[in-house]
Amino acid sequence: MIRARLKGYFETSLAGLTQPTRSDWIFALRTVSAGLIALLAAYALKLDHPQWAMMTVFIVAQPVAGMVLAKGFYRLLGTLAGGIAAIGITTVFGTGPWVLVTVLAVWIGICTFVSSLLRNPEAYGAALAGYTAMIIGLPAFGQPHLVVDLAVARCAEIVLGIVCAGLTSRLILPKLASDAIISRLKRCILDLATYAGGAFSGGDPATLSGLHRKLVADTQTLGEMRAYARLEAPSFAPRAHPVRRTIGQLLSALSAARALHSHAAPKNAALIPVRSELQALVSELAAKPGALDDTSPWVARLDAISVKARQMPDASRDQGDDRVGTITRLTIAADFAEALKQVLRGLDALRAPATRPARGSRQPALVVHRDYPGASRNAVRASLATLLVAAFWLTTKWSEAAGTVILVAVVSSLFAARPDPVQVSWGFFKGTLLALPFAFLVGQIALPALPGFGWFMLFVVPILVPTALAMANPRYVGVATAFAINFLAFLSPHQGMTYDPGPFFAGSASVLVGILLAIGVFIVVLPADPWLAANRIVRAMREDLARLCLHERVPRRSAFESLAYDRINQLMPLVQNAGRKGDAVLGGGVAAVTVGLEILRLRGASQGHAIPSETALSIANFLRGLARELLFRAPGDPQTSTITVARDYAASIAQRNGTGEMLQIAASLRIIAAAMEDFPDFFAKDRS
Repeated sequence: MIRARLKGYFETSLAGLTQPTRSDWIFALRTVSAGLIALLAAYALKLDHPQWAMMTVFIVAQPVAGMVLAKGFYRLLGTLAGGIAAIGITTVFGTGPWVLVTVLAVWIGICTFVSSLLRNPEAYGAALAGYTAMIIGLPAFGQPHLVVDLAVARCAEIVLGIVCAGLTSRLILPKLASDAIISRLKRCILDLATYAGGAFSGGDPATLSGLHRKLVADTQTLGEMRAYARLEAPSFAPRAHPVRRTIGQLLSALSAARALHSHAAPKNAALIPVRSELQALVSELAAKPGALDDTSPWVARLDAISVKARQMPDASRDQGDDRVGTITRLTIAADFAEALKQVLRGLDALRAPATRPARGSRQPALVVHRDYPGASRNAVRASLATLLVAAFWLTTKWSEAAGTVILVAVVSSLFAARPDPVQVSWGFFKGTLLALPFAFLVGQIALPALPGFGWFMLFVVPILVPTALAMANPRYVGVATAFAINFLAFLSPHQGMTYDPGPFFAGSASVLVGILLAIGVFIVVLPADPWLAANRIVRAMREDLARLCLHERVPRRSAFESLAYDRINQLMPLVQNAGRKGDAVLGGGVAAVTVGLEILRLRGASQGHAIPSETALSIANFLRGLARELLFRAPGDPQTSTITVARDYAASIAQRNGTGEMLQIAASLRIIAAAMEDFPDFFAKDRS
């Protein structure tokens, strides 16, 4: 059953990439309707550039209402900040053209730097603040008295589009982020059960690897939806904490299942019943329709399995180092059962939120990773590209080059922090180029001959509805969004359309040249290397583990899991398309969750009174050695004695026929050693 589900899952996923669903059609029709409403309202208000209202609808359009509100909110903030900056910069420096474009380029660099340190949608708002100042400031070049009117008009057009998009997404057959979180979490639980069932039964490694990658990616999406849902409805705030904690537990369960698959146990009387019960449970969970409607039976079974797994096996049947191996695997099995149980409880908490109790004393926070080197590179690149093209514009006096400057600023800032900015920008170029003939036929041929809003709808709706359907498909969203935005920009709909191909082609050429120049800048000027950024995140994860080893105060398990999830969330887009190498890094990231939890378990044991003081001292010495290994050993270097010490110390505990607490310490040592041996390069200091 598990193998059939694994095969069926991937077949369904591939089929779903080309077949629009009902929700896709709702999204498409809702988006086009909102765009038409925004354009009509812009006509009624006699705004100078009504196309911006309709373009804004497509820019902020998202399948989930909370995502629309979040993107719209930060687009509004970014536009306001950019408008204020444009007014200030133009007022102070507007009399000197070279100084003006230099200050605007520096402003774009600053906003790109901030954007690169933030996450979506906050990052989008910061980037928008940069190039909005350019969009408003350049048309006011030589006429600084117009900048306030331009800023107000731009803000009015964008606010109108945001309001129309937000209201339609919330009122017309809405797809709410809060509901989407529950639905996606259910899918994650079933996928986790499928993965665990395959792992426990020796499933196909390639299929399991693909499902492992998907589960990690889905945790990223869950984290993003958490932020969107809080903007969508303040009542979701009590459920935000369970989402974050549940994501951590999901990763812990995934890590435990992977460890049991990587280290299949020999036939053992103590382990076989636990493993069989877990396999039966996850197989039934994955195959039973409506299995998650009531989680209480599963929670009860997982509780019983966890208790059984934590019982010490009979010493007469499991002697020496093999006994430690058995206890180690039983510990991992118990951890899997406990983590899956907490995920199910997290699902219940989302469906029936309870008032969150007040926190006690704050635990020490682990450092959130900010990629300052990458952000600095992006800032320099955006500023330099904008300044060079602006210098060309000022030198040649080519009027259409102003549009090129703006597009260079937009693309070099907006896509700077993407793992592969060249590929994303190229997709944006393809969508823009594809929009050009459609915009020419509609705007220069059809509408001048057949004016009026009715004809406009007749020509535009058949183009924009398929475009919006493509926007709902993750494979085509980038190209489709670029097509929609630039189709409307080239079309420039207003109430009196005329045939005037000269300005149309000149403006279109400036846009296409601007995008190509930005792509060239991404290739030539400080080219991005996703692996450098990934290595910096991996280094931060090793430093997290070293901090767990050495810090006087021990953070809560949930705090570490949240941080580990956040690190993997940042790592995922950088390595997910890198094949085996990327899978190894992601696998190491998930294994780091296991190592961190075992370090916490050792720290907790050493602070208890159930173990001798010399054992506590030995644990402290081991953790110091482990921190040294994490911080200083480079890939390819021989492993230090830390791993050997862990295994030898675990074996010596078993030989002394220790108590349950001591054997759990031995199991933690073995788990840490196994994880580090599985991913030796991940747990080594990179040479960069």
